[in-house]
Amino acid sequence: MGILDKKVVLITGTGGGLGRVAAQTFAREGAKVVGCDIKVDANNETVELVRRAGGEMTGIAPIDLTDPEQARTMVEDAVAAYGGLDVIYNNAAIQYFGPMPDFSIDDWRATIAGELDIPFFVSKFAWPHLVRRGGGVIINVASAAGMIAHEAPLMVGHVAAKAGVIAMTRQLALEGARHGIRAVAISPGPFLTPAADRDLGDNQAARDAITRKTLLKRFGQPAELVELAAFIASDRASYITGANYLVDGGETAW
Repeated sequence: MGILDKKVVLITGTGGGLGRVAAQTFAREGAKVVGCDIKVDANNETVELVRRAGGEMTGIAPIDLTDPEQARTMVEDAVAAYGGLDVIYNNAAIQYFGPMPDFSIDDWRATIAGELDIPFFVSKFAWPHLVRRGGGVIINVASAAGMIAHEAPLMVGHVAAKAGVIAMTRQLALEGARHGIRAVAISPGPFLTPAADRDLGDNQAARDAITRKTLLKRFGQPAELVELAAFIASDRASYITGANYLVDGGETAW
């Protein structure tokens, strides 16, 4: 038996990267996983990987979670898949980077929608189902960028949105406590997902610029984040709420 045995977990953004590894990890720990993504083929591939490993997962795609009505429908479909929800893992995000003078209004609004609206919409529509269940856990993937400024790359929209996610998590913890709902943020530093690896290519200077401020001088690997998420989602973490866990290789330590 795993630490999430019989729990129903909704994970957003399971088409690849951190979301795919989260789906695999939560399923390995015994959870019934509902995963969603805007990318159909990528999400189907994650479902197949989980099932092939002996896990249980239902996929919902395509879904645009910046649209509140699509988010509402997705949550209802997730509830119907296994008869309820115990854990919400808000992993999905859309962001744009750039310095303040050149950052367009469109990119600002898209980043706020993609990083702050998405976890709000999903949490809002999942909330009554968690209450009905007698409690549950909301885990929001924030960022070390919500705690400190970043120079490589410059990211005025990203830092603002992720700071909002951290603050929203504290408020959800306060409002959820009387319902048995815990809310926790996890703030990664630089992580090397397949997409990031592809975008950086062989540009070692860019890689070094990103990892220079970490004490460990390297990127994190997805498993190093989602193993913590699985623990937080479990009953073993029943006294943890309102917290923000930095998983950043020491980036914010100095």
